Amino acid sequence: MYRIREVDPQDDEIAETLDELHQVTFCDGTRVPDFEQGYWWIAFHGAKPVAFAGVVPSTHIANAGYLCRVGVVMQHCGHGLQVRLTRALEARARKVGWSAIVSDTTDRVISANNFIRQGYRLFEPALPWAWPHTLYWRKGLS
Repeated sequence: MYRIREVDPQDDEIAETLDELHQVTFCDGTRVPDFEQGYWWIAFHGAKPVAFAGVVPSTHIANAGYLCRVGVVMQHCGHGLQVRLTRALEARARKVGWSAIVSDTTDRVISANNFIRQGYRLFEPALPWAWPHTLYWRKGLS
């Protein structure tokens, strides 16, 4: 059984857990985010942390959150954790009053399909913020 909870990255133990999950799931493929910004969740299998997600205020799209990370430890993939974590951060974004969530993907078919299943749509931002081959995603929260 998995449970997801919003966590406080100001807590040193939580910050360390988020950092460890990032290292395990992204394997130095991308920079470690500033966990002190935005809102963060950890998914647990029993007492063991196995996935995480975070959303921060978008610096590119007005009144939107930027889904900056979702990582699931390989052995726990296929249990819907990415979807469940995304739903949790969307609920927080609604409470904060954001009108949309935006994100981006590169070369991750599974992530792109999860976005599509959850109602995200491709869009072209006025000022792209990532790599030339990046796909940009947006979901309205109204």
